[in-house]
Amino acid sequence: MSGSPAAIPSISALDSGIALWREGYVFVRSRCDGLGTDAFRTRIMMRNVVCMRGPAAAEQFYMPGRFTRRRAIPRTALALLQDWGSVQTLDGEAHRHRKQMFMDMMDAAGIGRAISIFRAEWGATLDRAPRRVRLHDLAREALGRTAILWCALPLEEAEPERRTAELSAMIEGAGSFGLGHIRARLMRRRCEHWARQTIEAIRDGALQARSDSPAQRIALHRGLSGEELPPGIAAVELLNLLRPLVAIARFVTFIGHALHVHRDAAAHLSANAADADLEAFVQEVRRFYPFFPMVGGRVLEPFSWAGHQFGKDDWVLLDLYGTNHHPDAWHDAETFDPQRFRGWQGDGCTLVPQGGGGFLSGHRCPGEWLTIALMGEAVRQLLAMDYAVPEQDLHIPMNRLPTLPNSGLVLELGNT
Repeated sequence: MSGSPAAIPSISALDSGIALWREGYVFVRSRCDGLGTDAFRTRIMMRNVVCMRGPAAAEQFYMPGRFTRRRAIPRTALALLQDWGSVQTLDGEAHRHRKQMFMDMMDAAGIGRAISIFRAEWGATLDRAPRRVRLHDLAREALGRTAILWCALPLEEAEPERRTAELSAMIEGAGSFGLGHIRARLMRRRCEHWARQTIEAIRDGALQARSDSPAQRIALHRGLSGEELPPGIAAVELLNLLRPLVAIARFVTFIGHALHVHRDAAAHLSANAADADLEAFVQEVRRFYPFFPMVGGRVLEPFSWAGHQFGKDDWVLLDLYGTNHHPDAWHDAETFDPQRFRGWQGDGCTLVPQGGGGFLSGHRCPGEWLTIALMGEAVRQLLAMDYAVPEQDLHIPMNRLPTLPNSGLVLELGNT
């Protein structure tokens, strides 16, 4: 397949919104495969859109200054995920300045501290767990507590069970409608109220946090104007640290799935495996399994690609899952094979489970390396555990956004 066909074809559907909802992660990929192209035009929610996939498309999408994230995803998803005023809704120098705040948190010391906290919380959560437990629930509890402690917030005062439930509802509700979405919005409002109180307590001196802690950095961050962020915006950014850490529970569940289903690919691993072996396994989990389906953008500067003229404000959706499975970019893309990442030098437009492009110049997730490190620790912990996987429904539905194995991956602890 080519990333530069003569022109981007259109599909004849009046509106593809229902098809997208029904097909989920494979909506873009299936149509690209059928058309023999990496991009097509359609309508979603009665709006014209270009859907595209692959490294060449990602390179265009993540070119600095070419796209904005404003008005590029449904308001329902925006309200539960990034929310208005967050770093992802900014462009240009304002975006780079705010993004640097997050990047400064992701140094070796910060990541090392997160791993140490997660290791301890995983063990404590495992000690409390019932004999039969869903891996997703176990990972979510450990990561929720890790997120609070890493941000240097008082654990018990933060009510970790409540906060984790609220953060999880935001993730689950982002792809839903109706009562489930309304419930998630209400839970977000409650969590945001707590986050705002936390920010104000740090600023007032009522809550002491280390000067280098993520919570302190957000509370005292000053924008380009030299003023502190409004309390509501600072609260949003605090949630934008906590929520993605809880979301890693999905990756941990996929790790467990891979260790069980793709045993041959994991046969060489042990709890004492070399970091390079663990990272290759983690990267293949990130590539192979469905995490975030796609990302949207609105054109800022007109450009031409693939025989199509993109005008200002045109809406584009980049298929992240389809790019991670692109047949030209990945040999035998539907096979789970960690060895493909042995000696891999990295590519910001080929492996894009959390977005692509550059970290500082674009909208790539600043927590990607933290995610990889925590996933590596989760692999070690699972390999060191004594558990069995009973008979269950391990099918991963591709039309559920976001998705998981139907069973959540049930483990029976204390078995050989």
